[in-house]
Amino acid sequence: MKKLSAGILLYKITDKELQVLLVHPGGPFWAKKDLGAWSIPKGEYEEGSDPLQAALRELGEETGLTLDGTGLLPLDSVTQSGGKVVTAWAAQHDFDVTTLVSNTFEMEWPKGTRIREFPEVDRGEWFTPRDARRKLLASQAEFVDRLIARLREGGREIYDAEP
Repeated sequence: MKKLSAGILLYKITDKELQVLLVHPGGPFWAKKDLGAWSIPKGEYEEGSDPLQAALRELGEETGLTLDGTGLLPLDSVTQSGGKVVTAWAAQHDFDVTTLVSNTFEMEWPKGTRIREFPEVDRGEWFTPRDARRKLLASQAEFVDRLIARLREGGREIYDAEP
């Protein structure tokens, strides 16, 4: 069975400059990784479940932000290199990254020693589209391009939109 994931790409526009919110995965495996390691806030859900509800739940679990799901822009799905299908929506919101609160998980670290607790997400940051494309997992960069296209279709003029 294929893995399914859903998420929300937060964005803000200030003086026609678009920025998107990305999160960096927590835990020891990601601690020293940067380029190509960031993600939109997202998480897995079971086939047959509502992906939008999963996306809203995961946004809350990874950032502490609660949205009601109104006014979202659909960004469709992408398939990551490992086969996971990620479905996303975009929401305009000026989230304060200093308020980010993430769920935690436990794992044995270092291996063979003790169980430690790590945040699912260790930080969030706002990026221009150009920087976001470099920071994101390669397959998720498509969400930034789709957001730009949707905003332009809606008549929004934005800067820093080209790769």
